[in-house]
Amino acid sequence: MSAASLRRAARESVSGLPRAFWWLWTSTLVNRLGAFVATFMTLYLTLDRGYSASFAGLVVALHGLGGVVSSLVAGVMTDRLGRRPTLLAAQASTAFSVALLGFMEHPAAIAAGALLVGMTSNASRPAVAAMMADIVRPEDRVRAFALNYWAINLGFAVSATAAGLIAEYSYLAGFLGEAALTLACAVLVYVKLPESRPERGGAAASGAASGKTGAGAEIGLAAVLRDGRFMGVVGLSFLISLIFTQGSVGLPVAMGSAGFSPGDYGLVIAVNGLLIVVLQIPVTRFIEHRDPQRLLVVSALLAGYGFALTAFAGPLWAYALTVCVWTLAEIVNSPTQMSLVVRLSPVHGRGRYQGVYTMSWAVAALVAPLMAGFMIDRWGAGRLWAATGVLGTVAAAGYWLLMRNLPEGDRGTDPAAGGAADPQAAKPLPTGPAPAERAPAGPAPTGPLPAPDPARAG
Repeated sequence: MSAASLRRAARESVSGLPRAFWWLWTSTLVNRLGAFVATFMTLYLTLDRGYSASFAGLVVALHGLGGVVSSLVAGVMTDRLGRRPTLLAAQASTAFSVALLGFMEHPAAIAAGALLVGMTSNASRPAVAAMMADIVRPEDRVRAFALNYWAINLGFAVSATAAGLIAEYSYLAGFLGEAALTLACAVLVYVKLPESRPERGGAAASGAASGKTGAGAEIGLAAVLRDGRFMGVVGLSFLISLIFTQGSVGLPVAMGSAGFSPGDYGLVIAVNGLLIVVLQIPVTRFIEHRDPQRLLVVSALLAGYGFALTAFAGPLWAYALTVCVWTLAEIVNSPTQMSLVVRLSPVHGRGRYQGVYTMSWAVAALVAPLMAGFMIDRWGAGRLWAATGVLGTVAAAGYWLLMRNLPEGDRGTDPAAGGAADPQAAKPLPTGPAPAERAPAGPAPTGPLPAPDPARAG
């Protein structure tokens, strides 16, 4: 491919997205550049503070538990208070709690601090995803979520390297550095991002006052949990999360048991981040207008059997090859599934829907370590990798069944009202090849916006 073709492809990948999206994208990148606590918590507790591995595991679990709790609370805040206030509160409180954790000495205080950091750092995810869905056109959402996921991994790749060097000098500097960058994100949100929550009309307000639920009425958490198709997506997301989390839980344990060093694991897992940074944008251009049902089925199979191939890996390059397989699944699954979640979410319930969806990943982060440890200790790593193949097959079948009868109309409807809530979303999910030309995008909006983690977005 010529240099001119590469420039044209890059330009088309980022064109047509509103200015507010790029400020949100920038805040995501800056946030992930400061990811220190989640990456080095275990090493900090065991090497710097001298605590046992079991205590470190408890603290990490409490950090994950905080994420489970905050997913639902932040989802409600996103709908009731707005996207911007929730983001500001989450990022400012994260900066404070991370800095505070760096100074904690007593084990109980460290455990409580980790729980608080887990709650605050995960609280921004529903707001980020809801705001992205608000400001990006339906036909551009897969691309927008892919670009956001790319920023997450780019920031994480840089931060992991820099944080390792900082940790050799001072762990406290790492905590304070993350706090400073998170506070910078809060300032960026305050200065550059207007509120994007769609306004509720007078009819909606009168309907709420009379006890009737309309397209603009607030969606309660109970209504989200009664939405069968959406909760099916949440369940499948949990299965997929169990698989992908084994890359940071089961894989290092299995490689250690096979005689590989931590450095060997670092080289292998680095392939994951490198491939996402290199391939996320071109692969997204390829899949952007293709059938989402097929993409989710194929990505689930690639994830399950990519990890299952680890059972047959011997030399280091073979482990790296398996990482290539399931990383491709991750690149395809993440933006496609996020776009599906938005399509199934009513406009005035996006925060709650995103909160419940985010919770599936948080719960998987709690279950996956227990699953890996139990299976490896009792039956060996081979059974764990076989189980990932089974989970991938079940998830693929689930996606096929769930989307087989998905209506061709608007997915952004109020499940209680049965009516369309998002006039932008009254289009079928794309199933054909990409059009030869894209209509020129209009100018970026100015003033108030008119009425998107992952999964790693913090």
